[in-house]
Amino acid sequence: MNNTHIFKRVSLFAAALSLLMSFSALSKEYKVILIHGLQVSQLTNRAASDVVNDGQSYWQSYWVIRADERIDWPAYERIEGKITTDWVWPKLQQISRSNLCEPGCVFVTHSTGDLVARYIIDNQENWLANSGLQPLNIIATFDLAGAGGGSELADLAVSTLTGASWNFAVDAVLTWWLGSEVNEAIGVLHDLKVNNARRIAPLPDARTPRLRFVADGNAYLGLTAGFLRGNDDSVVATHSSCGASSVNSFGSCSTNIDTNGRLKSQGDAVNSFMPYHYPLMMTNSYSHNEIQQAQRQGNVTIAMNNITVAGDTLGFETVDETTGSWFWKKQYRYVKDSDNLSASALIYNVIP
Repeated sequence: MNNTHIFKRVSLFAAALSLLMSFSALSKEYKVILIHGLQVSQLTNRAASDVVNDGQSYWQSYWVIRADERIDWPAYERIEGKITTDWVWPKLQQISRSNLCEPGCVFVTHSTGDLVARYIIDNQENWLANSGLQPLNIIATFDLAGAGGGSELADLAVSTLTGASWNFAVDAVLTWWLGSEVNEAIGVLHDLKVNNARRIAPLPDARTPRLRFVADGNAYLGLTAGFLRGNDDSVVATHSSCGASSVNSFGSCSTNIDTNGRLKSQGDAVNSFMPYHYPLMMTNSYSHNEIQQAQRQGNVTIAMNNITVAGDTLGFETVDETTGSWFWKKQYRYVKDSDNLSASALIYNVIP
């Protein structure tokens, strides 16, 4: 009888300790707000779209249980139109009234969420202050596979769907990216055209650090790569995901590290970035729609490192490896623990 009571007490203590450790692992100095990317299904079936549930599902693999709030938006609208008036603005008011961001908030974005975040950063202070509300204290954004510089695939899609051009190769690319049911150029596809994207809030007054996490992996059988400038993650090119200030055929975000971690001078690296854009992580192991997921795909490396954000220094520990010898000797630099943790887990671990 006594042994049973002791066992129960030990079990309850272990359960309580486990719960406490779980809570501690998920607690952060700053609140985490998610902004998702393009939801293709909303382009094909607007009537059946459930924007909130779609937003929940988008992050289901890893981030949703680690976030404090989400900003959901519909792909069939425009960023400077109803995405803002009907979805972003009401959510900003709600967040402000709740004082969620009083200690500070970090936006975690994926793909087009990068562009939505930039528009928010440029405008939220004026919008909220003019309504008698407290502006959000946005400490930084963590932008995964950011499409803030646009995607050449959007240019291709809009051109093709408006009848300007078509061939079998283009049809195959758009089918892989958007599926076979998208037959009209609507909504945020127009905002994602490269020139259009780069005209949306290009120089926000707020000096919010935009930390970039760049994928360079292959998907869609490599079909989309021929339409994207330079290296790419199969949906956005490096000029966008790195945060380059201009459009060009870039290979890396770093002048001395390749996206696969090899330490070597990079003659085609980005040499000028948008204001306050800092690429931290690069990887050729993850494609556009893998980097925000829970599954590990391979090693990742750094571009810049140890960036100061609100008094905290953010960065990754690294390990160097050497392969071969003599003329075949190659040196690589990887983020520590990327041999067993996913990119999402590594990114989450550096959020203050």
